Amino acid sequence: MCGPAMFPAGPPWPRVRVVQVLWALLAVLLASWRLWAIKDFQECTWQVVLNEFKRVGESGVSDSFFEQEPVDTVSSLFHMLVDSPIDPSEKYLGFPYYLKINYSCEEKPSEDLVRMGHLTGLKPLVLVTFQSPVNFYRWKIEQLQIQMEAAPFRSKEPCMAEEVCSMSWYTPMPIKKGSVVMRVDISSNGLGTFIPDKRFQMNINGFLKRDRDNNIQFTVGEELFNLMPQYFVGVSSRPLWHTVDQSPVLILGGIPNEKYVLMTDTSFKDFSLVELSIDSCWVGSFYCPHSGFTATIYDTIATESTLFIRQNQLVYYFTGTYTTLYERNRGSGSWIRVLASECIKKLCPVYFHSNGSEYIMALTTGKHEGYVHFGTIRDGQVSFEMLPRQWSVCEQIGVTTCSIIWSEYIAGEYTLLLLVESGYGNASKRFQVVSYNTASDDLELLYHIPEFIPEARGLEFLMILGTESYTSTAMAPKGIFCNPYNNLIFIWGNFLLQSSNKENFIYLADFPKELSIKYMARSFRGAVAIVTETEEIWYLLEGSYRVYQLFPSKGWQVHISLKLMQQSSLYASNETMLTLFYEDSKLYQLVYLMNNQKGQLVKRLVPVEQLLMYQQHTSHYDLERKGGYLMLSFIDFCPFSVMRLRSLPSPQRYTRQERYRARPPRVLERSGFHNENSLAIYQGLVYYLLWLHSVYDKPYADPVHDPTWRWWANNKQDQDYYFFLASNWRSAGGVSIEMDSYEKIYNLESAYELPERIFLDKGTEYSFAIFLSAQGHSFRTQSELGTAFQLHSQVDVGVVLADPGCIEASVKQEVLINRNSVLFSITLKDKKLCYDQGISGHHLMETSMTVNVVGSSGLCFQETHLGPHMQGNLMVPVFIGCPPGKRLAFDITYTLEYSRLKNKHYFDCVNVNPEMPCFLFRDIFYPFFLIQDLVTGDSGSFQGSYVLLVVGGGPTLDSLKDYSEDEIYRFNSPLDKTNSLIWTTRTTRTTKDSAFHIMSHESPGIEWLCLENAPCYDNVPQGIFAPEFFFKVLVSNR
Repeated sequence: MCGPAMFPAGPPWPRVRVVQVLWALLAVLLASWRLWAIKDFQECTWQVVLNEFKRVGESGVSDSFFEQEPVDTVSSLFHMLVDSPIDPSEKYLGFPYYLKINYSCEEKPSEDLVRMGHLTGLKPLVLVTFQSPVNFYRWKIEQLQIQMEAAPFRSKEPCMAEEVCSMSWYTPMPIKKGSVVMRVDISSNGLGTFIPDKRFQMNINGFLKRDRDNNIQFTVGEELFNLMPQYFVGVSSRPLWHTVDQSPVLILGGIPNEKYVLMTDTSFKDFSLVELSIDSCWVGSFYCPHSGFTATIYDTIATESTLFIRQNQLVYYFTGTYTTLYERNRGSGSWIRVLASECIKKLCPVYFHSNGSEYIMALTTGKHEGYVHFGTIRDGQVSFEMLPRQWSVCEQIGVTTCSIIWSEYIAGEYTLLLLVESGYGNASKRFQVVSYNTASDDLELLYHIPEFIPEARGLEFLMILGTESYTSTAMAPKGIFCNPYNNLIFIWGNFLLQSSNKENFIYLADFPKELSIKYMARSFRGAVAIVTETEEIWYLLEGSYRVYQLFPSKGWQVHISLKLMQQSSLYASNETMLTLFYEDSKLYQLVYLMNNQKGQLVKRLVPVEQLLMYQQHTSHYDLERKGGYLMLSFIDFCPFSVMRLRSLPSPQRYTRQERYRARPPRVLERSGFHNENSLAIYQGLVYYLLWLHSVYDKPYADPVHDPTWRWWANNKQDQDYYFFLASNWRSAGGVSIEMDSYEKIYNLESAYELPERIFLDKGTEYSFAIFLSAQGHSFRTQSELGTAFQLHSQVDVGVVLADPGCIEASVKQEVLINRNSVLFSITLKDKKLCYDQGISGHHLMETSMTVNVVGSSGLCFQETHLGPHMQGNLMVPVFIGCPPGKRLAFDITYTLEYSRLKNKHYFDCVNVNPEMPCFLFRDIFYPFFLIQDLVTGDSGSFQGSYVLLVVGGGPTLDSLKDYSEDEIYRFNSPLDKTNSLIWTTRTTRTTKDSAFHIMSHESPGIEWLCLENAPCYDNVPQGIFAPEFFFKVLVSNR
């Protein structure tokens, strides 16, 4: 039924003609499509390691990232910087680590390359992205980045050259409270050698410590340094489970008969083999089946602060020491066993956090069969609850016996999806999907899985209606997968069922029923990789119906043969895959290689696009005779030849990405090389810049809406003087600090691609355009009743919304016939129906927009110098609600100005505090507020309504206390009869229950009362000056 829509009608598919060659050479040409790029560009790559300050300039050293507190190593240097634009009264601190940056190219020494790059003007640009923490109740939710320029530094090794022998570039490695996961993106300034951008994971490892000899060791066990082949060769692969984008340390078990795990804080760029310090005891009883004993660590799950493992039927967890997340004493001293009286047969991960917590699920066997132990992790504290709270799943679905074989948690709906195997007397086993709501304790039977696999009869997919015929192969489901962004649900086993509404399922017939799925690797951006029990790898684009076999395949054989010919260190003839996982929407393998009896563990990229291209070319070709020779023709099934994104808006308003820029201080030395002092000063300046950002999170608005304003407010007038000192090499300390080098950026430009995520505020919209050049002649005319002929394109675009009740999309088509192209203008808009008026960044609704070019799934590729890139399918997560980075702030400047105007005078406190001005008791108080966008820099007067409540107070800041709910009512409500009011107003508008006043910017102001039973009534002066009283005020526009 979808055939005509999938492939445009018109002339035959365009063919690419080449002279016939040997198939081996043809395979080389197909797989080595980048020969044109290799000719023009050397294959160079960035290299980054972490160095402590004391090891800067040393060669071949790398440090572990576990120190989390600022260090006082730079303050003495700032005291020397007289006549510099700094505040000498401030305390400047530094970070424990630096990033050391080099690059290498094929068959060239790195030292020569780095020196050449420096002499040709190359400067690495470093962009550090801090991941927002899980617990938004403790930490502010924000999307924060800082961009730094790396500083050149000579190596400390002896050198006979006049200027430099070896060198590297360095930047501070900043740390931010509340963030333990950091992405480091390295790019070039555009000069010198062409080096592609590269991303590194720099995460804090809270499972390390220093021993008495100052050596670094693991807290979870003992590190092993001999990776024996028997640990990996021939071992079955296993899934890598962790909280997406939040887990700083990943853990992978599955090593046979050993308490060993692989641990990494760099997403397996490097790793450690660790023997865990657990007791390995065995619990056996009449309710706990004794199926055998093994030391193998089966299930491993990593969260932001805590690691979970299952050994046999025992579950342990270990909380790392993360002082950036919570108090120091939250870290575990040893592995802690939980659910001690339960028999746990499986751990199930929860990939996304919600409501300030992370989650994990444990499936039981024995006495509590039919229940799920639901674990909650917040700030390193772990608690479990057995669900359902009343009757078991078996009892509620009306069966005598049942077993939960998989559980999937949909956080946004507070729903557990349970895959249940049940027995009905002597009948065969049946499988159901059950939904359980953790908030309401309601359970619902959603779907009965068919007993046998349907007969597809040559179709790619089949809608399960109950009327289709079935094969004799029984369905053996093993798990459920749900993507919270697009609401797609998969049931998998020796089959694949797909649904978008949990009711109607589609059978994907491309996956053979003879295989059985072991686990699925999820990108949550539209792509899914499947690993079978026989270690085959299959690939699926969500929302489509084609399932592609990647390994084993002819394409894989050609690819690995070419890599072995090139003597690549990432491939070998004897390989064992340990796990398959997605990182930044790219598919990676962790593989153990055996070469000449030597083993090596490597992480490598799976060339999905190249394998799909090879399948397409080898499946659809023709040999035609032209004269005395044969011509080989390939059919290009992609409906377009060029796809570009246009008219993309400035990204920050939608991505909510706050970015700062910091450049190194200018060194007054002719070679331009930095020394340890200038690098330390760079540390202090970056620390101070981020400190200004953190203290700007306050309820008071500065006169200038910019966190860096206070830094330069008193120094801008002397900027020319500082420039004079620097240009004459007279700046103190041998460095010059330029004020314009430390700033917040509000005008980032689009990178010609859709953002990683989009935040939509109430009623806002996001617009962009897609330019497509059609293959061949893809236009036709069509006459409509009463109109002239209309031009129509055979290239079509579809927009799929996960929640059309909350967001809407419109698409406008413009045919550019002179360019054989079509321009689709797409607008995504919030419908104001799913809006929760909450705190900025809290409780956002997750949904998505997917844009598909019809007929392009798995068929369209763009060739770039970095390799082929799949086109035609774009998926963007969308978050609906009050986005992060917005605030309601007290407008001190205008409030003081207006009060002075209305009251004809103004008297401040004896001890003046610019952020906390005093107001006289007898004067009318006229408060004004601002709506400020910390991302875009917008700031404007708040024109809405609000409720103002005094919620705390005291005669001094130290004695200030919070009031109880009863006191808040008595001190603020116009209905109070206890003579306790603190203030009143002439505003007559109140809340529905008349409990509190509703005010606005047009309100007549506040009159202070401090009646007899109010806390501010009897306020005795402590000296010759009038007494003071401090109020803690809550302002809400909800």
